[in-house]
Amino acid sequence: MKKCSQSKHHALTELNIVPLLDLAFVLLVIFIITTTPIVNDLDLNLPFASRHEKDPPRKANFITVEPSGRIFLNKQVLDLAGLHQTLVGLRVDDPDLSVIVRGDARTKYGQIRAVLDICQQANVGKVDLATEPLAK
Repeated sequence: MKKCSQSKHHALTELNIVPLLDLAFVLLVIFIITTTPIVNDLDLNLPFASRHEKDPPRKANFITVEPSGRIFLNKQVLDLAGLHQTLVGLRVDDPDLSVIVRGDARTKYGQIRAVLDICQQANVGKVDLATEPLAK
C-alpha cells in the first residue's frame, strides 16, 4: 500500500541553502576588503615593508611624527612630556588602549624610538608601526 504523505519528487521538497551561504560569505569578504579605515589627517610618506601588517584596530589612536620632529596624537600637537601625560590619561580611560605610530620615511630613528619609549612608559601594550606595502 502506498502512503499518500510521501512525495515522488523528493529533491524538490528540500531547500538547499549551501549556495546561498556561499554567496553571503563572498559578499561579506568583499565588504570587509573594500571598507578600509581611511586616515587622512596629515600628509606623510610612510616607509615600505615587505608585508603589510593587519588593519588597525577599531579604536586606534594615531601618533604621527613628522620629519621636523613635531609629534601629533590624533591631530593634536604635543611634546614628549605632553604625549606621556595624554597617553597615561587615555590608558586610565581605556585599559585596552592601542596606538599606531606613523612616522615619515625621512624621520630620524631617534625620534621614533623616543615615541616608542614614551608608549612603553605609559604602559600601552598595543603599539604598532604604520607602513606601506611594497609594490610588486
